[in-house]
Amino acid sequence: MWFNKKPDRPQAANLERKNVQTNQPLKSVAGQLEKDSQMNRDTIRPERERADRAPSRLGSSLHVKGEISGNEDLIVDGFVEGLIQLDKRKLTIGTTAKMTAEIMVGELVVYGKMQGNVRANGRIEIKKDGSMDGDLTTAQIMIEDGANFKGSIQIEKSAEKEADKSVFPPAA
Repeated sequence: MWFNKKPDRPQAANLERKNVQTNQPLKSVAGQLEKDSQMNRDTIRPERERADRAPSRLGSSLHVKGEISGNEDLIVDGFVEGLIQLDKRKLTIGTTAKMTAEIMVGELVVYGKMQGNVRANGRIEIKKDGSMDGDLTTAQIMIEDGANFKGSIQIEKSAEKEADKSVFPPAA
């Protein structure tokens, strides 16, 4: 009795009939998939939106020797030796970081140890336990109590402020 029971599987003819009943021939399904993949390629976010995502991070066990460049924020917790260029973006030197580098960024925040010259379009902050040895060129500087700084500071007005002055001359 139990051995005479037929398996509960649909027959091949039934499967074919179900596929035919989808109202769309197989060619149009393939065409739709191709159209969807084209739409996905067309909806890639612009560069400015990609730059607003979470910052990239170099971990504390990483040692980088060379050149780092890009267009996104970066947090460094390891050791970096070389050149760092982040066009108008923010570089954060973490508490465990040790850097010997030339830096060109939009903004710099120092929690760790940094040796080298820095050019920042915006602001440089040296936090309480941060240590900085080098020459700084920036529009704004903030050095917290307890921070260590050795070098020179050149305050340079940002390009935006210069452009504003040329458009709106001071009233006499």
